[in-house]
Amino acid sequence: MEGMGKLLILTGFILIILGLFLVFSGRIPYLGKLPGDIRVERENFVFYFPLATCILLSILLTLILNLVMRR
Repeated sequence: MEGMGKLLILTGFILIILGLFLVFSGRIPYLGKLPGDIRVERENFVFYFPLATCILLSILLTLILNLVMRR
């Protein structure tokens, strides 16, 4: 049961962080506008793929999860 408790706490923590990110994402400068983010605009078409932002967030989440899971 101890393992299930830790998993529930970790899941709750991740949901809180995700919620805060969604609420404040418009106020974080440069997020989604980094060099490496792909944006193609045509007349009736816009394609946007935040490649650099995804890589940066992946690295940050990996570091945070490694710190949390080692304890």
